[in-house]
Amino acid sequence: MVLDTIDPDPPAPDAATILIHTANDWLSQDPDPETQAELRLLVRAAGDGDGAAIRELHTRFDERLAFGTAGLRGVIAAGSNRMNRVLVSQAAAGLAAYLRGAASPGSTPSVVIGYDGRKNSHVFATDTAAILAGAGVRAILLPRLLPTPVLAFAVRHLDASAGVMVTASHNPANDNGYKVYLGGADNGSQIVSPDDARIAAEILRVATEQRVPDLPRAAYETAPESVVQAYIDATADLAHRPRAQVNTVYTALHGVGWDTTRRVLEAAGFDLPTLVDAQIAPDGHFPTVVFPNPEEPGALDLSYETAREAGAELIIANDPDADRLAIAIPDPSSDTGYRRLSGNEVGAILGWRAAELATNAAGDGGANGTLACSIVSSPALQAVAAAYGLKFADTLTGFKWVSRAPDLIFGYEEALGYLVNPGTVRDKDGISAAVAMLSLVSDLKADGLTLADHLDRFSARFGHFASGQISVRVTDLTEIERVMTRLRQSPPSAVGSIRVDRVDDLSAGSNGLPPSDVLRIRLVDGSRVMVRPSGTEPKLKVYLDTSSTDGTVAERKAAAEAALAELDQGMRELIS
Repeated sequence: MVLDTIDPDPPAPDAATILIHTANDWLSQDPDPETQAELRLLVRAAGDGDGAAIRELHTRFDERLAFGTAGLRGVIAAGSNRMNRVLVSQAAAGLAAYLRGAASPGSTPSVVIGYDGRKNSHVFATDTAAILAGAGVRAILLPRLLPTPVLAFAVRHLDASAGVMVTASHNPANDNGYKVYLGGADNGSQIVSPDDARIAAEILRVATEQRVPDLPRAAYETAPESVVQAYIDATADLAHRPRAQVNTVYTALHGVGWDTTRRVLEAAGFDLPTLVDAQIAPDGHFPTVVFPNPEEPGALDLSYETAREAGAELIIANDPDADRLAIAIPDPSSDTGYRRLSGNEVGAILGWRAAELATNAAGDGGANGTLACSIVSSPALQAVAAAYGLKFADTLTGFKWVSRAPDLIFGYEEALGYLVNPGTVRDKDGISAAVAMLSLVSDLKADGLTLADHLDRFSARFGHFASGQISVRVTDLTEIERVMTRLRQSPPSAVGSIRVDRVDDLSAGSNGLPPSDVLRIRLVDGSRVMVRPSGTEPKLKVYLDTSSTDGTVAERKAAAEAALAELDQGMRELIS
């Protein structure tokens, strides 16, 4: 008789077997038929030894989509390193655990949830609301798809403990995201450290210890329309009755901005703009643009076409969730007939407006308050603050930092984000900024001036500030790391023909700023270059700033633009 023997040391499963097991475990938790079907095909192919399928599974499961100060953002697909219902459910349960732990004894935390018109935004929002409610948190879903600024407003208006906005802002069509705001002492600002790490730890605990089908769900509330109306009323109040009507064109870039913007403009007494019809209704496929970002080349082409037909004096564009604003003005020297103003130009003009309003409100007592912008934005705002005796704060990139500047009366970042009403919204708001800009242009028109004239007046009073940006999109993030390492280890002695004064590495923090992966290059002529990886896209971003206060406006422009061209060419050579 021969007895079977048991191998005391069976061979360990190979990496592919472990990977397929991980994918199957994820599959068993996924409530989404689309991502289920997609993952089943990959698992089946990987099980048959398909190398491409195995590599794809590795990209989806070797890492987890990081939850940070921008919340979550990524491509919609199955896997822990993608945006999907499993990941969102775990995030909701983790957020609930964090809020319950932070709540005072006997109190029930509350969360208001908003969503835009992107793919899966509504289902991610309702999953979040049901899981928060099931975890004992008061969950309040906004009544329909709405702009991000309405959600940011609602956190404060409803005195909620937190807010969640399901959006990927201006990312490509198949992306989505999950932004978290905190109420209370945070005044409805986006999360920052250490709260992001604490929430992330709770999300990871949920992912490790609980299964999505077992997470309790419960009924949630739907916010009344009065919340939206309160935002509309507060935003319309930013402008006085128009002294002159402005012939304007508006595009929503297939996003959710128009309905709310329309109601605000009507309440404020402005004539409604001519619409870019093909881009006005929410459409998560973004059929007329490659990237639904008004900064991207070609994004405003239909706006220019519409504006030429209408003889428009102003173009207003929101990004898909309407937290950003782009402005374009007539320019006979342009092939399109119009020129989009840079974020720094708009920020400087709106900052000047805010300083004037603060000064007029203060009377003889002198204006108080702070103008703030991110460290990669133009130094122009600091010049405005100095001229008006206001405080100035520069912050790390991102409105989570700009919105927290003490005594803030206006803040902006060069990526088309502006905060003109910090008393009601503590995030960038493309609708309120549009109202402020339209009110300014209306006043200028009543006085026989254009916005182009006003930009020249700015240069005459504060100096001419020229800004540029180099944006390098990569497929391999290690390329960005290599460039940053090279610039740190071998700092340039000159950029083009302009000598470098010093290079500041902000990775350890600087002047009270938290650590950040940013290099600041100061040049002997007063110019400045900032280099950093993008926080939301696979890009290396380089920001160039020059200025001149000598001579006429035309001479100032020429000097600043010449220096800018030199910096642009020099930096492209350094990062190539």
